[in-house]
Amino acid sequence: MSQNHPTPPFSQPKIAMPGLTKEMQPVPDHGESSYRGSGRLAGKKAVITGSDSGIGRAVAIAFAREGADVVISYLDEDEDAAETARLVEEAGRKAVLVAGDLQSPEHCRKVIDTAVQQLGGIDILVNNAAHQATFPSISEISDEEWELTFKVNIHAMFYLTKAAVAHMKPGSAIINTTSINADSPNPSLLAYATTKGAIQNFTAGLAQMLAEQGIRANAVAPGPIWTPLIPSTMPEESVKSFGQQVPMKRPGQPAELATAYVMLADPLSSYVSGATIAVTGGKPII
Repeated sequence: MSQNHPTPPFSQPKIAMPGLTKEMQPVPDHGESSYRGSGRLAGKKAVITGSDSGIGRAVAIAFAREGADVVISYLDEDEDAAETARLVEEAGRKAVLVAGDLQSPEHCRKVIDTAVQQLGGIDILVNNAAHQATFPSISEISDEEWELTFKVNIHAMFYLTKAAVAHMKPGSAIINTTSINADSPNPSLLAYATTKGAIQNFTAGLAQMLAEQGIRANAVAPGPIWTPLIPSTMPEESVKSFGQQVPMKRPGQPAELATAYVMLADPLSSYVSGATIAVTGGKPII
């Protein structure tokens, strides 16, 4: 991967939620031309939510190049999801697309059932899909917005995990995407940051609960990462300087997170459970 990563200021215009990759300036790097696999996940079957774009796409590319088949779970971004599927198949692995809203417990169970039916099982679950929106004051956060954020970010994680564990064998892995906001909450992302704190605790408790079954649970805590979520949910002024607040003075690219997920999914990481890996451009999490 080139070390010439894009740095602020950015001239990215506001885009409609949830945003498409092609609308971004510059287009994020998901590791399309840089990630090289070495068989670390050979024969594994993975479900990755929110894998149409951003971090999820980077993880799908890496997992496929490491030898895993992938269920690509996404909301309705068909164009982006099809491109992720193309990249997975280009790596010689099976890609299964499942569109739908993870707010629904029934749809969460459908995602897992699809993996079992079409991949023949599930070894890795990456709970990555998320919703966020920016509000300057608590009075502007509607009841519906608060509930939506919790349904997508934490309730879905519970439904997906509960369904997946029933099919998982010893050696399986669950990886949840939390955030630097779990430790350093951005007040304008109050609902989102609160769910990310919940994800951190969910992961820590889950790791202890599943240890005797031989199933590991860990989390990745990204800092500012350049994905469609950013220009579709944040004010243009914030997007212009996005990433400047961390020591590296830039946002991370999705490709820069892929190795963290691969490491946590790798069977060789068999003693790593209940951990959170920070990928934050040098800003410590406590």
